[in-house]
Amino acid sequence: MKTLLFAPAAYNFAETSRLVDIALACRDRFRVIFASYGGDFEWLITDHGFPLIFMQPRLTPQKIERLYRIMRWESVNHPFGLDHLTERIKGELAWLKALQPVAVVTGLDLSWPVTCRVAGLPLVWVAQTTSLAPFWFSPLAFWPDILDYRPFRLLPQRFLNYAARYLMHFNRIIMVRFNAAAYLFGARPFKGTEFWEGNYTLLAEPPEFSGLTDLPSRFQFIGPLIARISRDIPPEIENMPRDLPLVYFAMGSSGERQIIAEILRAFSGRPYRVIAPVKKLLKGLPADIPPNVLVTDWLPAHKVNAMARVSVIHGGLGTVMTACLAGTPIVGVGMHFEQEANLECAVRKGFAVRLRKRRFKAADVMAAVERMIDDAEAHRRALEFKKILEKYDAPAAAARFLAQTFGD
Repeated sequence: MKTLLFAPAAYNFAETSRLVDIALACRDRFRVIFASYGGDFEWLITDHGFPLIFMQPRLTPQKIERLYRIMRWESVNHPFGLDHLTERIKGELAWLKALQPVAVVTGLDLSWPVTCRVAGLPLVWVAQTTSLAPFWFSPLAFWPDILDYRPFRLLPQRFLNYAARYLMHFNRIIMVRFNAAAYLFGARPFKGTEFWEGNYTLLAEPPEFSGLTDLPSRFQFIGPLIARISRDIPPEIENMPRDLPLVYFAMGSSGERQIIAEILRAFSGRPYRVIAPVKKLLKGLPADIPPNVLVTDWLPAHKVNAMARVSVIHGGLGTVMTACLAGTPIVGVGMHFEQEANLECAVRKGFAVRLRKRRFKAADVMAAVERMIDDAEAHRRALEFKKILEKYDAPAAAARFLAQTFGD
């Protein structure tokens, strides 16, 4: 049986759960092995019995926080120093030589594209259309919150959205170090945005989500991939009174702690009961939890989200797709441009409100929640899109593609 190597960034819950779901569907077709540099979600891998290689050098909590700051554009540093990057590549090449996989599947582990190019091995990204150059070079592009400074607000939004198409050229800056590493190992440099696409890209959404469908055959829509933790709904949630509408408040792995704390405080005295699986993100931060808010650790979101009337989320594709499969309207505050773009796709479909992070006010979140709870048209459109998503079995579609492309 051929070997398939999965390499998630295991500090990110959504990505790790995506790759685990695909791996589960591949189990009877491939010898599946995982490799990870560390993170809080390696248990998702080992709990399902997959072999896990603990790659070196390990990511410390400080390095993981730095990576999140870079992703949120709060820092302009490169994710890795050149020495660190070359050390990773050497270790990855050694494991590829030992394991002889037919391909590597990743979603956010950024040294593998270089390693696969050096080794001449196919790389499969698991991503979304909102991370692709075709999205940002199209009329779907919009001016991101990271550049939402006051002087720009004087310009017409239409002009800014058009100008956003040119922001992808800044990709060349971050590629300098990756290309330097490729050069050191004798591989050709990456051109344009091909680093982020690999040989194939599995898109964890349906084509109806963004509307971007005119893509080359190396891009494959597989449908929504969401985390389905095999746990029961905790009794405190099962037994929660239903005298008030339920709001589901989730900010994934990358939510900004101060924003989360402010939203939690703003729920105080509101006529809702709030389920908030944000306990991990609040660690070390003093936060006043109102009596109508239940803060928890990770939950089976696909079950709990379905109990809510409205979802308040950060816009990660996993949280967006989970809300869509629950049929709930969305109020979103994106932490970076991909999350903003995911929320924009839901806004265009008529069942979401996107609030700008740089103009964030908790009162605006509450106003949007109040509006969406009673918006009959938004609820109708959310339920319509839910029916579209329910037609897909994303893990099975991904496994089918991988077997057809790399299997016996």
